[in-house]
Amino acid sequence: MATKATICKALLNIANMDSHYYAEHNLTMAKHPSETDLRLMIRLIAFILNADEDLVFTKGISQDDEPDLWKKSLGGEIELWIDLGQPDTKRIKKACGRSEQVIIYTYQEGMANAWWKSIETSLTRFSNLKVVYIESEDDLEKLFKRAMNLQANICDGELTLMEDELSVLIKENIWMQS
Repeated sequence: MATKATICKALLNIANMDSHYYAEHNLTMAKHPSETDLRLMIRLIAFILNADEDLVFTKGISQDDEPDLWKKSLGGEIELWIDLGQPDTKRIKKACGRSEQVIIYTYQEGMANAWWKSIETSLTRFSNLKVVYIESEDDLEKLFKRAMNLQANICDGELTLMEDELSVLIKENIWMQS
C-alpha cells in the first residue's frame, strides 16, 4: 500500500522591509512521502521570499509538468514558476518557455555546486531565469513541525525565520539573474 502525504500547516507572519510586503498567510502543504523536512522548509522559504496572495503550492514532487510553486494570472498564464533543487536543462527550458519568470532555489551546498558547474553555461540563453542558492547558518529542519507558527522578517536581502525561542538566518546567494 502506498504511503500518503503528510499534511503540514504553517501560519506565517511576513514582514518584508525590502519590498514593503506585510501579510499573514495560513498555509496547508502536503509533504510527499519522499520529501525531506529540509525540502519542505525550502518550499516554505521560497513562498516567503516571493509571497503574494496569488502564489500557490502545486502538486510539486508528484507532478512532472508543474513547478513546486506558481503564480498565475486571471487568464491562466503562468507569471512565476518556482522550482527547487537541481532541475535538468530540459525542465528549465520548458519552464522558461511557459512562464514570464522562473526562479530556481537550490540548496545542499555540495550537490548544488556540482549541479551549477555542470549546467551554468547552458543557461545563459534564458532571459527570464533566476538561480538562487539558499544558505542557512543553522539547520532549517529544527523549525519543522507539522503545525508551524513562524515570524518571517526580511531586511537587506536576509530572511530571519523565528518560532518561539528558535531563530534561523537565511541568505539568498544569487548565482544568475537575467
